Amino acid sequence: MTNQTLILIQCRDAVGLVARIANTVANHRLNIVTMREYVDEAAGRFYVRVVCAGKAEQHDRLISELDAALPEGATIVVNPPQQKRLAVLVTKEYHCLGDIIVRYFFKTLGAELCCVVGNHEDLRAFTERFDIPFHYVSHAGMSTEAFESEIARVLAPYKPDYLVLAKFMRILSPAFVSQYPGRIINIHHSFLPAFVGANPYKQAHARGVKLIGATAHFVTNDLDEGPIIAQDIKPVNHTFTVKDMVRAGKEVEKSVLSKALSLVIEDRVIISGNRTVVFE
Repeated sequence: MTNQTLILIQCRDAVGLVARIANTVANHRLNIVTMREYVDEAAGRFYVRVVCAGKAEQHDRLISELDAALPEGATIVVNPPQQKRLAVLVTKEYHCLGDIIVRYFFKTLGAELCCVVGNHEDLRAFTERFDIPFHYVSHAGMSTEAFESEIARVLAPYKPDYLVLAKFMRILSPAFVSQYPGRIINIHHSFLPAFVGANPYKQAHARGVKLIGATAHFVTNDLDEGPIIAQDIKPVNHTFTVKDMVRAGKEVEKSVLSKALSLVIEDRVIISGNRTVVFE
């Protein structure tokens, strides 16, 4: 989008919003390439993603004029940073991190992978093989506050746009989450709330489930209940062992996380309360 202008808007719904936006954009000599809008009739909310040919020369003036044309309290973003910076938090499982690193290495991630932080050393050698900084922050013998404070200190110089919890397996405190509002992305299996705690795949196998899946969502103070970005499922049957289910689960987890990251990196996701509007 080197010679394009991206506009993201959410506001109270009203008659003629599309025309008002189009006229304002035209006054800045920008030609609309795509305009994807959605109206939540129950909530009376309007959402739109506009891509225009040409760069907005008067960025602040465009925002000001859009604000004047829209209902009071509109949220308007024009040309968010194109090159997002990601920091990944890990524990021991490699499948999600491996997928992110491979796509970063082959330049299909669409973002900069600035660092990996782990509370175990297991993934250091793999990460550093691709010249990506790895930081070990042990949680052993540390309070949650001290542990998270050290992670925040390590992350600060990198100034990440998003934190990706690639099977981090640690519950983050509200104080830590508040430092990155709407900027922490988590991936987990979709057995919740049916099979919580240890060995969810073993529990699911014992119950004889026929579908397994994964959910990528933004992290909030409500455990595993933040706005959902992407989900998918995979059918299983009685022939699947626990190992088979774990293997299938990992495949769908990395697929869903990959899709969610692409959507976020391309600015196709608008957070609205505890929901998302996703312009695929």
